[in-house]
Amino acid sequence: MLSRYGTLIGLTAMVVAFTIRAPTTFLTLPNFLNILNQSSLTAIIAAGLTMTLVVGEFDLSIGYVASFAGLIVVGFIARDGLPMLLAVPLVLLIGAGIGTTSGFLVTKVRINAVIATLGIGTILVGAGFAYSAFPIAAGVPAEFVQISLGKPVFGIPNPILIMVVVLAILWVILNKTDLGQKMQAVGGNIEAARLSGIRVDRVKMFAFATAGVCAALTGTLLSSLLGSGTLAAADGYLLDAFAAVFLGSATLRDGEFHIVGTLVGVLIIAVGFNGLSIFGAPTFFQPIFKGAILVLAVGLSTLARRYAKA
Repeated sequence: MLSRYGTLIGLTAMVVAFTIRAPTTFLTLPNFLNILNQSSLTAIIAAGLTMTLVVGEFDLSIGYVASFAGLIVVGFIARDGLPMLLAVPLVLLIGAGIGTTSGFLVTKVRINAVIATLGIGTILVGAGFAYSAFPIAAGVPAEFVQISLGKPVFGIPNPILIMVVVLAILWVILNKTDLGQKMQAVGGNIEAARLSGIRVDRVKMFAFATAGVCAALTGTLLSSLLGSGTLAAADGYLLDAFAAVFLGSATLRDGEFHIVGTLVGVLIIAVGFNGLSIFGAPTFFQPIFKGAILVLAVGLSTLARRYAKA
């Protein structure tokens, strides 16, 4: 009971507690939209990470990919003169290429996923410095900024709409397609999946490529929000994404990674940060809260798996 519904109980308890403490501030539509808007980028990158965890692998490069993508997309537009409609898809394609490279190293070269993705991330840090050691802010067109800060549709900010579309697509892939069933089979029992004829390496490479695209999209949206390309701007999303995904794996299912659970995990972190901000908690509480959430998330996920096997 605790392993399946503990995260939902915790989220409900936080909402109730914050509402009691600040009834006219917390439980309002503007604040709800603010929470969703602030958590949208984390949800996108965490959803991509979910795909790699579903197939039983890790990707520690997603924060670095997001930072690199955010830097070069602004550079392509403001410094190199590429049209925005060409620069953004190109950066997403680069993100897919980086993820595919990580998948190749893991599946074909047989390098441990932690080492391979951490190495790729470190390379991207150097590549980012080589491209521009300083933030790129001059010459950023208004239409690029409008991607994140443009006029809301029916009162809903653009990042929320993009988040909904991305999560819906990944949910359909994972739950309603043959590829999604293969991914879950690979993550459940890789040898049985291989013996049943599933091309395990291709499935894993697809998961890594998806994570790369989601990370690149997150970096692009962040740069649009900031109005500049800044090296290392999105590195912090790595920890947030892992905390959200592991919290999500302990939601409704017995330790399985899934998109709906990831969204719940993201909301728990966002609601916690929002409440701390409303009550004026010192800044140092945020990393403490984030680290505690990660430990709790892994603990709940481990409990869920343990009792599922019992």
